[in-house]
Amino acid sequence: MAQGFQGIEHSYEQRGEAGHHRRENRQVFAVSLPEIGQLYQSEQWAGLKTLVMVIRVRNLGNKVTRQITFYLSSLAADAAHIGRAIRRHWGIENQLHWVLDVTFAEDNSRIRNLNGPENFSLLRRMAISLLNQETSTKPSLRQKMKRASMNTNYLLEVLAVTLPH
Repeated sequence: MAQGFQGIEHSYEQRGEAGHHRRENRQVFAVSLPEIGQLYQSEQWAGLKTLVMVIRVRNLGNKVTRQITFYLSSLAADAAHIGRAIRRHWGIENQLHWVLDVTFAEDNSRIRNLNGPENFSLLRRMAISLLNQETSTKPSLRQKMKRASMNTNYLLEVLAVTLPH
């Protein structure tokens, strides 16, 4: 049990995973809001039910890293459920960053001035969303992107996925 939670009723889950030459151990602590006590300006926290702490310990070769992250949640204090939700969120987030880097070479972008980086980041995410929604063909995202750049009719099909039918 983590030091900060001694004497406070909480939900707890511990899970370990191994893959990609690393091991990760995650501890999830979920504390119901009434266990914490009155919050400052509690009226601004409508719907808040749970404070969550996640401790991640990663072993990669002989290097060990430890990260502690806190979350606020409107879910009930169920560490297993919240832990799975957090893991799914980061899985989706990591997949998106991989697609942005591999398909769009975002890390190599030389756009650095004013609002350019944010604007192009938004455009890349919109392109991913549109290309994923277009289901008339099953090629990879990269192939769909290339086809849309060379075929105006296909580009219009991709853009049309957002229109009501």
